[in-house]
Amino acid sequence: MAGVAAAAMANLSFRLPISPSVSSSSSSSSSLLASFSGSTSFITNFKARVVGGAHGRGRRAVSRDCSPRAAAGGASTTAGEPVKSDERVQKVHTVEEFEAALRAAKNKLVVVEYAASDSPPSKQIYPTMVDLSRRCGDVEFILVMGDESEETRELCRREGVEKVPHFSFYRGMEKVHDEEGIGPDQLMGDVLYYGDNHSLVEQLHSRKEVETLVERCRQEGKMVVLDVGLKHCGPCVKVYPTVVRLSRSMADAVVFARMNGDENESCMQFLRDMDVVEVPTFLFIRDGKISGRYVGSGKGELVGEILRYQGVRIT
Repeated sequence: MAGVAAAAMANLSFRLPISPSVSSSSSSSSSLLASFSGSTSFITNFKARVVGGAHGRGRRAVSRDCSPRAAAGGASTTAGEPVKSDERVQKVHTVEEFEAALRAAKNKLVVVEYAASDSPPSKQIYPTMVDLSRRCGDVEFILVMGDESEETRELCRREGVEKVPHFSFYRGMEKVHDEEGIGPDQLMGDVLYYGDNHSLVEQLHSRKEVETLVERCRQEGKMVVLDVGLKHCGPCVKVYPTVVRLSRSMADAVVFARMNGDENESCMQFLRDMDVVEVPTFLFIRDGKISGRYVGSGKGELVGEILRYQGVRIT
């Protein structure tokens, strides 16, 4: 039974409450400008569903009974090894320091860990955050000890932190994502997903940008793999490191691009027009037309579908 459950979890997607359903893989060719005839409110409904699910889990309040000790000094890896130098993780102790750090980051991604000195999970995840801070020079990292003082406790309450470790992701002073109870792999995936500025995956923000890319690749004779997702979508985050790796290994023949449907109205309308009812959905575009699609986050299945639409015979 465990093997069956693991196989089922390997290909996750979020389903939007709309019909008709679209199969995971479709070989029919359709125009990129195909119109959508279904409901116009499904994106709004789906956003509410995802956000509600994210915030509806049981949480416990940050402890108020602990002495104000810095977790950074006592943190260690699970093997008992000391944490590497954490000079790139900024420790903030007041609301003013917190807001100043967000302002100073400007449009960079800022990852904030809210922790507590008596929380083993906080200490276990902290070395991963330190390692990411050393490897991701274009991302800022902040540590807030929720039990350090009344002011840090108030900051946690203001930011909606009720259980630690809690990670919040900010860009341009705006919170773009929240996570709690996650492990190292999920944290690394989140940092890549929300902070990717330098990979070969092209970031698209409007229908016009999609059409420009499709026309360019049509002239170059390349296939486009368009990753359509949402900002707060666990399966979208999960599969994104695979998308980044494939963008490098297939660069000669395939261009990878990404669009978050809930970024703006143009992106939302694009999802409607493309009959996207689940995310992540990968659209395979050749010669200016959608030749197929794959719905889900299965890494092996995604690679197989890309090769199939490239014309590579798989035996």
